[in-house]
Amino acid sequence: MRSVRGMRIASVVVAGGLVLSAAACGEAPESNNAGSGGEKYTACMVTDVGGIDDKSFNASAWKGLEDAKAENANIVTKYVASKAEADYEPNLTQYVNQDCDFILAVGGLMQDATKKIAEANPDQQFGIVDAKPGVANVFPMQFDTAQAGFLAGYVAAGMTQSGKVGTYGGMKIPPVTIFMDGFVDGVAHYNQAKGKTVQALGWNKATQNGSFTNDFVKQDEGKKVSDALVAQGADIIMPVAGGAGLGTTGAAQASGGKYNTIWVDVDGCESTPNCPAIITTVVKNIPGAVKDAVLKAAGGEKLSADPGFVGTLANDGVSLAPYHDFDSKVPAELKAEVDKLKADIAAGTVKVESAAQPK
Repeated sequence: MRSVRGMRIASVVVAGGLVLSAAACGEAPESNNAGSGGEKYTACMVTDVGGIDDKSFNASAWKGLEDAKAENANIVTKYVASKAEADYEPNLTQYVNQDCDFILAVGGLMQDATKKIAEANPDQQFGIVDAKPGVANVFPMQFDTAQAGFLAGYVAAGMTQSGKVGTYGGMKIPPVTIFMDGFVDGVAHYNQAKGKTVQALGWNKATQNGSFTNDFVKQDEGKKVSDALVAQGADIIMPVAGGAGLGTTGAAQASGGKYNTIWVDVDGCESTPNCPAIITTVVKNIPGAVKDAVLKAAGGEKLSADPGFVGTLANDGVSLAPYHDFDSKVPAELKAEVDKLKADIAAGTVKVESAAQPK
């Protein structure tokens, strides 16, 4: 089973790499044409600097577009990969000029550029993942990942052998720190419930300071930060750093079980080759949100900028992935406690709070 999974992942990576090289320059975006019949509806996506094959939020936003196209044959999808932040405005503008019906920006780093271009083109429908620019023609898709991060922190606290767990981010921006807030609060909740003293390294919620790679791409930077946390005794680490986090999952797998990880955004056992070192994933259902938005827009529905979409445990916009290879290692009692906690958070009886939560 493992070898089959490994082969499938490898083929996805190769394909993604080819796609990226074709689209990266921003001149000839990659497109997937729809079937015949009816008027075409073009859904065009601009990635942030993480690129289309980040195994994280860009990849999952693209999946949402592809899923929409699979359901409505009149939808045509294409994307362009941004190489630098300076590419955001020109990439968005070129899609306005190409008369794309729906232009999707991916990631909080794109908020300012999207706001500027949307304000200059008020009749153009935009969507954005992980931001809310507050412009009428931009449909925001945000996710209360603190809720699912809270569950992950509880799992980590219940699974640690060293009594220390850790997290780190790519950049200190709300779509990242919201995961970290939830994670450390989940650890604190476990300690309170069990009378334990598990330490959460890498993030201080009170001061909003912690460990960051300042990058969403470079795997060596991710490994460097997690190596420091491991040196301090952490045996479970949750990177919130896009592709840079692969430096941590790869090193954890190579460590032979010395430490393990929790992935974010997309189920790590489906999106990375490091499933043996991933206990679970804090999933952000970006594909579902994007698919739903594009299908509604293609059907003629006007998408409202307020309130937009906010994913929660209650609406399955965020979730905790299956335990996969760790299913037999996570105690039944801990699984039951996590299920109960999920229900309590969804019902509002357990409050999860973060300054970075969608407003």
